[in-house]
Amino acid sequence: MSAVPLATPRSVVAAEAATSYWKRLLPLLAVLACVTRVPSFVPPLWNPDEGYLAVQARLLAHGGQLYQTVVDRKPPLVPWLYQGAFALCGSHSLTCVRVLAVLAELLTAAALASLARRRWGDRAGRTAGVLYLLVSVGLNPEDAQAAGFEVFILPCTAAAMWCADRRRWATAGAAVACAFLAKQTGGAVLLPVLWLCGTARPGSTARPALLRLATGAALPVLGAALLTDPAGFVFWTVTGSTAYATFTGSELHVLGRGLLNTAILAVACAGLLPPVVRALRIARTGAADLWLWLAASGGAVLMGFHFFGHYYLQLIPPLALLATSALQILPRDRVPGAVLTSSCCCALFLAWGLLAPRPELAHAQRLAAAVADRTGPTDRVLLWGMHPETYWLADRIPASRYLTAGLLTNFSGGRDGPEVGEKYAVPGTWPVFRAELADRPPSLIVDDSRGGPYGPDRVPGLRHLLAAGYEEAGRVDGAVLYRRAAAGQ
Repeated sequence: MSAVPLATPRSVVAAEAATSYWKRLLPLLAVLACVTRVPSFVPPLWNPDEGYLAVQARLLAHGGQLYQTVVDRKPPLVPWLYQGAFALCGSHSLTCVRVLAVLAELLTAAALASLARRRWGDRAGRTAGVLYLLVSVGLNPEDAQAAGFEVFILPCTAAAMWCADRRRWATAGAAVACAFLAKQTGGAVLLPVLWLCGTARPGSTARPALLRLATGAALPVLGAALLTDPAGFVFWTVTGSTAYATFTGSELHVLGRGLLNTAILAVACAGLLPPVVRALRIARTGAADLWLWLAASGGAVLMGFHFFGHYYLQLIPPLALLATSALQILPRDRVPGAVLTSSCCCALFLAWGLLAPRPELAHAQRLAAAVADRTGPTDRVLLWGMHPETYWLADRIPASRYLTAGLLTNFSGGRDGPEVGEKYAVPGTWPVFRAELADRPPSLIVDDSRGGPYGPDRVPGLRHLLAAGYEEAGRVDGAVLYRRAAAGQ
């Protein structure tokens, strides 16, 4: 008598189906992540944020202390990532960091695909992952292709929503903390996570979940503060940047930038926005947490009133999921249309990234060559400008912990209003700056203000420094180089 075959448990069937699903989807997402990031590997760097992080990483590798001798208005996670990448691959190229950015995009896409698959099925998972990657390049390449802070926020925010969707509150809190530690605005994802926590466990049963969420969020932040300098961590990431978060006197300039970047992202989202609008007209999507995620990300874009293009990257994950949700209630033929439109827009932005000229990079390279030609490897240099990448390109040591004039004048990204000058600097920076230069005077000072509102004519401290012991040594594209006068050497 033959044995009767036993029925396969449903859990085993589901596990095998999931394994098969991800074996097919992950390679597709990996290839797409690599293709969409191809332009990022072409230039040596994309924007001053990358340059700032590269200089920070070098200083940390040579004994610098974050929030003491190495400072910025950002949390420590991304500088640590750069430092680790440089330790593995050397500090003369950002290739290793760019690979980490590709991995960050892949992880974000995979988390979004998993969220969509859990809610709406296999097809939705594929749609969400693919749409996200296609739209992820939909900004000025200097913003979308750079391995900057926002790129490393995204996998953390997606992970926070993924964990909250599965009621893993401690892990969700840790992911929120990692998003915050990549950049303060990453903490905005806490709002939809709290919404999911409250709706999942109403009433008194929510208290243990909230406690686990709060503990998971607090411990990594506390650990980062203790690993650096607690007082410095609080000052540089929270309390020391009040003057930066205003656009007084630059309203039209800043709002124009905001409208332009909004329009650019809208073009990239041409395949996503119509399904969302159509779905809103005919039915509710039942995705309150995703709308809250989008609203919180919008608040992150508004924070500081600067509207830089890379701020808009936080909008893309919730937009991709909302479009996927909308496509579930529309005819099936809408999905290929959305993917095709997004693919065409993606190709347009990739061409922009590969072909567009980079005048500011060319200027920084010429300036770095001049600095390297006039100084030795151990000489200290003061670059008075907004492009700290010159330090990295020239491989020279900064004379000050303040790597841009922005920290000492409140100038930032085209701010042309009246609130620029020494009195608007980050509190306490000028006494430290003067002491640094008095202790170890730079061999070369580079005025790269090029007519900006933070030039020597507007900054008495710099003007007096130059007059006391420096003489002009040359000019590069409008930047003026000063060397120490013979009597002061």
